[in-house]
Amino acid sequence: QVQLVESGGGLVQAGGSLRLSCAASGRTSRLYASGWFRQAPGKEREFVASITGTGGGIAYADSVKGRFTISRDNTKNTVYLQMNSLKPEDTAVYYCAERADYYISRHTNDYAWWGQGIQVTVSS
Repeated sequence: QVQLVESGGGLVQAGGSLRLSCAASGRTSRLYASGWFRQAPGKEREFVASITGTGGGIAYADSVKGRFTISRDNTKNTVYLQMNSLKPEDTAVYYCAERADYYISRHTNDYAWWGQGIQVTVSS
């Protein structure tokens, strides 16, 4: 089992920045890919970003490309999501996830383990 815990969420004004962290414990592996997803009220959970186990491959949703940066520090078993130029439409609960595979994926069904989620609210 892998346990994931997100931190770093909160309330920020439009144009501001936040950095989310996702700490992994348990039977995690440096070969596992990680992802960030988000879910706004009344909407389905959507892909935000994904990174391979060693960080060599990265993918972003078009809506966040150029504003968000995903990274990882495998010495700390932690994945980060740096969010800049935040917009009100970025408001959502953000989830980190991990899959038992090296390669990135944009699909929720490909991820076996999920964090509890953390609220990000961007005011206009």
